[in-house]
Amino acid sequence: MMMASLEYVAKSLSETHALAAALAPCLSAGDAVLLRGDLGAGKTAFVQALADSLGCTDEVTSPTFTLANFYRGTETTVLHVDTYRLSSVAEYRDLGLADYADECVTLVEWGDLVSGEFPCHLRVEIASQPGSEVRTFTLSSECQRWQPVLQELERRITQAVK
Repeated sequence: MMMASLEYVAKSLSETHALAAALAPCLSAGDAVLLRGDLGAGKTAFVQALADSLGCTDEVTSPTFTLANFYRGTETTVLHVDTYRLSSVAEYRDLGLADYADECVTLVEWGDLVSGEFPCHLRVEIASQPGSEVRTFTLSSECQRWQPVLQELERRITQAVK
């Protein structure tokens, strides 16, 4: 299967929010978005924007120490996971979070560790420029489910820029 991808350059936090707002309506329970990027790249900021766009009203914080947080949105629940402190997939499995995957939109920071647990995930890679608000987002997936989503996102982003 061919990998579909979309690149988006956000020049500000509001443009990061615009990307999240465009993606949010495409997400539903059972979907997994795995985030990758260096420390400080903006993974948590993107998750905050996405959760906000999904109607979550609670404050979204990084679950680096709690490992996982749940946020109730208007249409679905968001499961926000951070695997930074985990050393193996077995540790992730021990958390029992897979039991909730079908009921939630799962957003995983440092998602590479658990990518095999989500065979049909959307990957969001975030690259930051030091000393700048500019972020380059690369959204990609090898799963057919995400092909039309990425095409729709590209259409929405192109229209928003016009």
